[in-house]
Amino acid sequence: MSSPDSGRSAASPAPRTGAADRRTLIADTAIELVATAGLRGLTHRAVDGAAQLPPGSTSYYFRTRTALIGACYQRLAELDLADYGHGDRPEPTSRDAVAAAGAALLHRWLTTGRSRQLARFELSLEAARNPELEPEFERAGRTVRAWAAGILGELGAQRPQEAAELLVAWTDGLLYDRLVGALARSRPVPDQAELAAVTRRMLDAVLA
Repeated sequence: MSSPDSGRSAASPAPRTGAADRRTLIADTAIELVATAGLRGLTHRAVDGAAQLPPGSTSYYFRTRTALIGACYQRLAELDLADYGHGDRPEPTSRDAVAAAGAALLHRWLTTGRSRQLARFELSLEAARNPELEPEFERAGRTVRAWAAGILGELGAQRPQEAAELLVAWTDGLLYDRLVGALARSRPVPDQAELAAVTRRMLDAVLA
């Protein structure tokens, strides 16, 4: 099999990156394509073009469309954990502190991180239709829920996993409503103070 770098013209050289970096670039590009064009816009050729990679690069690393979508799930989970604190659990000193941190995340996901969330919703529907994608989608979701359960357990939750499931469901519902709900285009993005108040109410409810 030829290398994905073969055939590239000297006028547009590819950046020299390792396989892991190339896979990350492809996954990030695929996520952005799904956010802007939907799943119908996600093809190996489209990813090659958007990432400025030689033709055949995406299929070299991800042979099928299912494998490419699975890579998107993995990358979305990695990016979420990075947003939560580079994969580490911050010290939950109080509910107010956790609510403030949660509000900052929500505000980012509703503004500068909007496209990633749109892609996540689009990709979640594909997993519901394609049994081959369910394991990868579930694995990504469990990673984020385990992180949330750790925080809630340190805040005193009696059943942290159950509390995490509920908190993630509410958070997803809020994001969906504000990004693509019926009134999403007519309402301004809530500020961090409003989001902190909402997040604190959610925390109080799941920890009750």
